Amino acid sequence: MSNSSSIRHFLLLALADTRQLQLLHFCLLLGISLAALLGNGLIISAVACGHHLHTSMFFFLLNLALSDLGSICTTVPKAMHNSLWDTSTISYSACAAQVFLFLLFMSAEFSLLTLMCYDRYVSICKPLHYGTLLGSRACAHMAAAAWASAFLYALLHTANTFSLPLCHGNALGQFFCEIPHILKLSCSHSKLRELALLTIIACLAFGCFVFMVFSYVQIFRAVLRIPSEQGRHKAFSTCLPHLAVVSLFLSTAIFASLKPPSISSPSLDLAVSVLYSVVPPALSPLIYSLRNQELKAAIWRLMSGWFHKY
Repeated sequence: MSNSSSIRHFLLLALADTRQLQLLHFCLLLGISLAALLGNGLIISAVACGHHLHTSMFFFLLNLALSDLGSICTTVPKAMHNSLWDTSTISYSACAAQVFLFLLFMSAEFSLLTLMCYDRYVSICKPLHYGTLLGSRACAHMAAAAWASAFLYALLHTANTFSLPLCHGNALGQFFCEIPHILKLSCSHSKLRELALLTIIACLAFGCFVFMVFSYVQIFRAVLRIPSEQGRHKAFSTCLPHLAVVSLFLSTAIFASLKPPSISSPSLDLAVSVLYSVVPPALSPLIYSLRNQELKAAIWRLMSGWFHKY
């Protein structure tokens, strides 16, 4: 029996058993992380340097790219380190920091996706009020509120989780520190507080989901009433990337949360955790850059300028 005061480190789930597979997973994670860094970095640079992209849609996209970069850098480097050096340990403080940062960036991402949905709704359904509802000051306040609420949620969640006594060892069945697996190590009835907090957050997340569904119903109704085919295509082209990213983010997170225990296995749990924590941040810049012509042109001009400079 042990408690949290005597635990100095946790044991993470190894990505593979053999050395060859460990090195293969290291290479795969390295490729994914480099692709995420490159894609999100290009979006951040293009939006920051392109004055014609200083609109609410691209401002929220810049913040989304920052959250994607943060979530990738929170989980993947430690997994790469463990695979390369054939280890599975993470210190108690590093685990707490990883939990806090992962919650911060993932909750901020969901809030930003909700704000981007609101931006598309106002742009298409209430275009005459767009400048009033989504001016530069309003967008800055919305983004600040998203990050502040994510910070507060992550702080409360992390502090509450790591205040629980742990008496079921220190082995986590996950390749990064995740709250459900830490709660399995607790033997305290006070973890009901954590479950209550999770319930509240789940209700808020469900409310955001309902808002996004309602918004897109109104958006599609408005788009179908546009008389010109070119106008409908332009409206759809601004909505489809966001809808694709939201679907990818929610589908992977929901499947990871509601996966039936009957089909649970270490290898499947590992694949699902990689699917929802690593894949969406790596794919979202590709989805946005492929569908948005303005962003694609800005990234191309930015890269051309770099090539000519060097």
